[in-house]
Amino acid sequence: MTAPIKIEKTPEVADALAEGRPVVALESTIITHGMPWPGNRDMALEVEATIRAGGAVPATIAVIDGHLHAGLDEGTITQLAQAKDVMKLSRADFAYALAEGRAGATTVAATMMAARLAGISVFATGGIGGVHQGASESFDISADLDELGRTPVIVVSAGAKAILDIPKTLEALETRGVPVVAFGQDAMPAFWSRESGIKAPLRLDDAEAIARFETTRRALGGHGGMLIANPVPLEDEIPASEMNRHIAAALATARAKGIEGKAVTPFLLGEILDLTDGKSLKTNIALVLNNARLAARIAAALASEGA
Repeated sequence: MTAPIKIEKTPEVADALAEGRPVVALESTIITHGMPWPGNRDMALEVEATIRAGGAVPATIAVIDGHLHAGLDEGTITQLAQAKDVMKLSRADFAYALAEGRAGATTVAATMMAARLAGISVFATGGIGGVHQGASESFDISADLDELGRTPVIVVSAGAKAILDIPKTLEALETRGVPVVAFGQDAMPAFWSRESGIKAPLRLDDAEAIARFETTRRALGGHGGMLIANPVPLEDEIPASEMNRHIAAALATARAKGIEGKAVTPFLLGEILDLTDGKSLKTNIALVLNNARLAARIAAALASEGA
C-alpha cells in the first residue's frame, strides 16, 4: 500500500491549519522562473508580507531535495531564488521530482495539487495557463485547466495570461465546469490589462460573496476549483490596446525561432519585458500583490464560516 505524501510545513503554517485560521498557498515558479535575482526573492517576501498584513498565513509551495514543502522560511526562499536547474513542475512531473529527490518549483497545477494535500483552500498567483494561440495546430494547452476542473482550490489570479487565447481558455474552463468569477467588474481582465474586451461568465464584488459561493458548491459535492479573475489596479495597468501590439510581436518572434512547449511562456514574457522597457514586470509584481490581498480576504471569509 502506498504511503501518503509527507508535507513539511513551517510551524506558522502547521499551527494556522490546525487552528482553522486562514492560509493562502503560493506557487514557486514565480521565484525560480519568473524574474532574476535578487528581485525574485524580494518579490516573494513582499507577497508573503502582504498576505500576513491581510490576516492570513502564506504557504509557498516547493519541492526541495525531493521533499514537498508547504511554507518556506526566509532562508529557504533566498536559497530557492538563487538555485540553478530547478524543475518547473506541473501534474505530469510533480511525482517524478519527489521520487527522484529533485528540486522543483510548482506551477499553478502542481500548487493546486499540493494545496489540496495540505488542506489549503485558497491560492494566489499571477495568471493561469490556458489555451495558447495557435493551439489548433500545436495542441499547446496548459494542464492548469484540467487541474482547475478536478481540484477544489480557489485560484485568485489576474485572469489567464494575456499571451493566451482567452476566449478559447474560457470555453475550455466552461467545459470542465470551472466557475470563472470577475471580481468587481463585468469584463474579464487580461493580466497586465484590466479589461480584455470579453465579458466574464460571473461577477462577485466582495470576498464574503466568494466564500458563500464556495461553501454552496461544497454542499453540492463533486466540484473542482474556482477561478477568481482579479483586475490589476488601475494605476498599474498597461492598456490592452498597447499590450496587444507587444504580444503579437512576441508571438511572431517565438514562431520564427521555433520556440515550443514549456519554453513558450517564459520566452514570450521575456520578449514582452524588452518591448515594454521593463514596465510589464512592474505591472506583473503589482497584480501578484493585488491577488495576494484578495486571496487573504477570501481565506479569512472562508475561515469565519468554518470552511
